[in-house]
Amino acid sequence: MPSPATLTVDLNALAANFHTLEAIGGVPVHPVVKADSYGLGAAACAARLMAEGARTFFVARASEGVALREALGADPAIYVLDGCVTGRAGKLIAANLRPVINTSEQLAEWKAANGGACGLQIDTGMNRLGFRPEDAPPPFEGLDLILSHLACADEPGQAMNGRQRTLFADIATRYPGILRSFSNSGGVFLTPGYGFDALRPGISMYGGGPEGRPDPRLKAVATLDAEILQVRDVPTGESIGYSRGFVADVATRVAICAAGYADGVLRSYSPKGQAFVGGELRPLLGRISMDVCAVDVTAIDVAVGDRVELFGANRLIDDAAAAAGTIAYELLTSITARVPRAYVG
Repeated sequence: MPSPATLTVDLNALAANFHTLEAIGGVPVHPVVKADSYGLGAAACAARLMAEGARTFFVARASEGVALREALGADPAIYVLDGCVTGRAGKLIAANLRPVINTSEQLAEWKAANGGACGLQIDTGMNRLGFRPEDAPPPFEGLDLILSHLACADEPGQAMNGRQRTLFADIATRYPGILRSFSNSGGVFLTPGYGFDALRPGISMYGGGPEGRPDPRLKAVATLDAEILQVRDVPTGESIGYSRGFVADVATRVAICAAGYADGVLRSYSPKGQAFVGGELRPLLGRISMDVCAVDVTAIDVAVGDRVELFGANRLIDDAAAAAGTIAYELLTSITARVPRAYVG
């Protein structure tokens, strides 16, 4: 029996996006599978990506790395972007994880623990994690990767992209023979010269466009759909949901669907959200409730038990995110554990 709301993950589409990104960037893809593969399930997604040839992965937290190591076995390299946080060197070593060193304190802790392979992050302008260029350490034993992160890759015309690339290329000369990784999803699509030795995409593997809007080269990976629980007729002048969020100016037929903010359907979907039902995109009506939302199905032949698509191949994730006033990253990672993940392909 299908769940009231389900997040379906198309692993064939994931694999296709992986190869598309590799072809565009011209160098190997080292997938980012942090935040449980952006909410889609890191164990299943990374296993499929391994089958497609991926041998290096990135997570954010040590706990994510431990879980991924248990799922994938000893073969792949797994980097932890948080780095060697105080007191966690032993945990990283035990799980054969590679911290991305961000500070001199982290480097000292890793060396004191006799840690092995690791990465090094250089901050080229984002002012998030990593060493400032003038503070970056000289090459050291165990260093096998240097990386930086683009701040404006989703804006191809932004001059900061070129400044960061030039700075990273200059810094990389201090580390001869060390693998260089620079491009996130947006960076993959920038002009040649941004790929260096390895790409580090996240959202575009999962179907999100590199500029925050759909890209025809990428396939939809995730589909969130929900069951219709009730179909009702709302007379002219009556309202739907809390605080009279929608008032019918004509008689309206409404499907009440089993997905709400407790499932990760953001309240900001109201009033611009849409769902795909009966072969059409139809508006969400009124405020999103904890467990349900309302969809206009006037003049559409639907019944209890039918399903509506909140995002997927017919309602692309970037379009759904824009309607909610957010980005695809937040939309995917907001889907809660109450919604089962189903895998196809």
